[in-house]
Amino acid sequence: RLADGTWCVIRSPLAAISESVAIINRFLIYSGLGAIAVAGIVAFLLARGLTRPIAELGEVVNSLERLDFSKKFTGKSRDEIGELGASVNRVSIELERNLSELKTANAQLQRDNEIKTHQDQLRRDFIANASHELKTPIALIRAYAEGISDDVSSDPESRRYYSEIIQDEAEKMNLLIKKMTSLMQLESGEEELTISRFEITELISGILRRYSILLDQKKIAVSFRYDCELYCWGDEYFIENVINNYVSNAANHVSAKGEIVVQAQPVTTDNGARVRVTVFNTGDRIADEDLTRIWESFYKVDKARTRAYGGTGLGLSVVAAIMRAHNMPCGVRNESDGVSFWF
Repeated sequence: RLADGTWCVIRSPLAAISESVAIINRFLIYSGLGAIAVAGIVAFLLARGLTRPIAELGEVVNSLERLDFSKKFTGKSRDEIGELGASVNRVSIELERNLSELKTANAQLQRDNEIKTHQDQLRRDFIANASHELKTPIALIRAYAEGISDDVSSDPESRRYYSEIIQDEAEKMNLLIKKMTSLMQLESGEEELTISRFEITELISGILRRYSILLDQKKIAVSFRYDCELYCWGDEYFIENVINNYVSNAANHVSAKGEIVVQAQPVTTDNGARVRVTVFNTGDRIADEDLTRIWESFYKVDKARTRAYGGTGLGLSVVAAIMRAHNMPCGVRNESDGVSFWF
């Protein structure tokens, strides 16, 4: 109704209105579903962004519990979770370092205990063996000294013989004690090497000259084979000891009217250039079961023969200890007509 009282009537088809309402309803439904989907996706992404670093932190902590320090927190965020992850990483690094130091200390302690136990066992064995070896010369010295004291044989020749026996046994004891002292110092690490450069062929020649009279008397042929002067690094005093032990051993075991051959030659190894020295003597071969045991302290293949020439059973033990101190190998092998010792 208008102001002047006139009525105005508007007509519209219901079909058009129903169609418009349906379109609006469908739009609202679709837009609502789309909004819900978008909201769900956004919520999922946000939740995943929040839970992923937390789950990663959980894995890192679980790995720390298993003492596995390989896992680290990789988040880069600057929020509280990122700071917590960085703290966990720092704790992991510190724990790994401390655990490594602890394991190193434990390993060193275990090695020290093993070394101490081994040294104690060596010391006990050494004292037992040394006591056994000293019994015979002490008994002989005592017996012959009592013979002289009791005037068992009054003639000068017998007295001279008794005195020579006492002197000989005393010298054997002196040699045994010297070798025992040297071996103990080497095996305990108390003896320090003095490494220098020296010419080894001249050293070998000097040792052979000292043995020449003894070997000539036995009609033993001696030859020294080398192509040129050979300079090497090592402790000259102890290397001379090794060569002297080998030559002395060869002189005591060479066959009658046999041969001793000393050879020095340069060789190439994986660790560089080395000098290999070999001392060969004709004579009996060493039994296979004795080849490894001859390096043991006081071990003697033929005790009666060793006693005859005054052997202590320590010479090759000293050789092995000297070469271990040099971090160099030594060994022995049977030949068709004798035995070769080398280092």
